[in-house]
Amino acid sequence: MPELPEVETVMRGLAPALVGARISRVEQRRANLRFAFPERFVARLEGTRVKELTRRAKYILAELDSAETLIMHLGMSGSFRLEDAGEESPGRFHHPRSKLAAHDHVVLHLSSGKRVTYNDPRRFGFMLLAASRDLAAHPLFAAVGIEPLGEAFDAPTLARLLAGKAAPLKAALLDQTLIAGLGNIYVCEALHRAALSPLRSAGSIVAASGAPKAGAKRLAEAIPAILHEAIRAGGSTLRDHQGADGALGYFQHSFAVYGKEGAACPRPRCHGTITRIVQSGRSTFYCPTCQK
Repeated sequence: MPELPEVETVMRGLAPALVGARISRVEQRRANLRFAFPERFVARLEGTRVKELTRRAKYILAELDSAETLIMHLGMSGSFRLEDAGEESPGRFHHPRSKLAAHDHVVLHLSSGKRVTYNDPRRFGFMLLAASRDLAAHPLFAAVGIEPLGEAFDAPTLARLLAGKAAPLKAALLDQTLIAGLGNIYVCEALHRAALSPLRSAGSIVAASGAPKAGAKRLAEAIPAILHEAIRAGGSTLRDHQGADGALGYFQHSFAVYGKEGAACPRPRCHGTITRIVQSGRSTFYCPTCQK
């Protein structure tokens, strides 16, 4: 599943074309994706103008001048194509993205003449419409945790979220009710940068007083740093349109541990080897030597 940096980069890539544009025509080519499309989906979109495009967790939100917001989720295999005189964007992906027309399920024709096409072979993604003023209370967002790229995310906040939790640290970081949008790849990367084992209890990086220990401080710095680096890598791809055919899966980024099983740990003066284990059905990559 695309993670926060990928969703953010897709959102940023679509924004120049969508924001301010009017949706002149909508092609809805099937009745459902992961869920059924909203009632009168096409009629409610056609003729509206996109006021703003934002991201919440792993959702892309298009605020419309109809007082509704289009909620979009990429699922496992979803992607957008922005087409204008043969140019396609956004993004290069780390796992293959489909371009087969048979999987083009929604096409937004914009007043500018551009087309935004949603392609999803596995159909785990979805599109919903909700009243903009009630968005925070929507079932998808009511229990979603803090944004790791927001100003409120810092070491004391992380300590407050993890205090007293016996669950493995990696599992706690993937809990979307605590921190919004963190996924498997970048949690592995952040834990390695912070030199913390994914197996240790989440509460072990918090002092009895509730204050963040040194590990929590390192982690609170590593998480947004890793995410920003990944977003910048995706953004560079969008600017020069390299690999715009989507042939490579999550946006290109140099990983320290993810997918590096058996490789030497890249941390200076560490002579450990990257190990792969399975936690809650997901692959975890880490260095047992320097991650404690």
